[in-house]
Amino acid sequence: MKRTTLALCLGILLSFNAYSQRDPDIFNKFESKFYVIDNYKINVEVKGTGDPIFFLPGGPGNSHDYMQANFGQYYKTNTVVFFDFLGRGKSDDAKDKSEYSVENDVALIEKLRTLLKFDKISIVGHSYGTVPAQAYAIKYPNNVDKLMLISGFHSGTMWQANCDSYNFYAKTHFPEKWKQVDSLRALGYVSSQEPLKSLYANIPTKYVYYHDTSIQGIAPKEPYRGWANDVYTTIIGRDGDFDVSGSMINQDFRQQLKNVTAKTLIVAGRYDGVSTPEFNVQYKTFMPQAQFVMFENSGHNPYLEEPEKFYALFDTFFELK
Repeated sequence: MKRTTLALCLGILLSFNAYSQRDPDIFNKFESKFYVIDNYKINVEVKGTGDPIFFLPGGPGNSHDYMQANFGQYYKTNTVVFFDFLGRGKSDDAKDKSEYSVENDVALIEKLRTLLKFDKISIVGHSYGTVPAQAYAIKYPNNVDKLMLISGFHSGTMWQANCDSYNFYAKTHFPEKWKQVDSLRALGYVSSQEPLKSLYANIPTKYVYYHDTSIQGIAPKEPYRGWANDVYTTIIGRDGDFDVSGSMINQDFRQQLKNVTAKTLIVAGRYDGVSTPEFNVQYKTFMPQAQFVMFENSGHNPYLEEPEKFYALFDTFFELK
């Protein structure tokens, strides 16, 4: 009798967890629809029924694709909404680069919520995507049901501190390359200028993002714009890898996070070199009402490195039982 009960429970668990398994054909199951917002065509891909979840990618500069690769399967339980912010992915570029900002990204979320006729939405943000996610939850508290922050940033100050942390690690682990970086910095080059841009990009960084550097994600087979550097340099600053400026440096949610009413889950990776644990654990102080989970064997992308634990947590948080 016990074995039968155990087998039945295990069968239910396995069938439930099947929803959380990444689908290598996921991109073919979505279709782009372009909405004209503020005279720009914005790429939006919606699928499923049930409570809506908006997925916000990192960067700033990333397209929606990697989020769709890892969360697209949730169309089976929810209405999932993936979109490209202005200047990213398949969406139009801004006529004026000054239009790239955290504030305008927040405004776009609200315009899409209204356009898609959703009363309340849940938001899952990763890396930079946590920045407009938090700003939206603070500005529009009545519009957010659940909020999930993965490897996030609570302020421009935190972003700057993590740049400093990465640069220290790069300097101490790759002194030969860093000597060249220092030489160009002494000549006045900033991180968005060549040849410093290419030299800096040539420093191995996968160890900063992954604990297991053999991890590979999935990407669309068709050509797509996965990164928009002009968006990054505008929002983070022309010397953003060293001195954060732009719209990002003005963001600071620390005093307001305690007032967020949406049910919140915060996820961090112990080996994250981009959003470091030193600053991630501060969420416990700034947002004590949130659930905080540290993934002990992950870097910046715990959904790739500890998928079973991650998706079980995701499913529980979103009450997909």
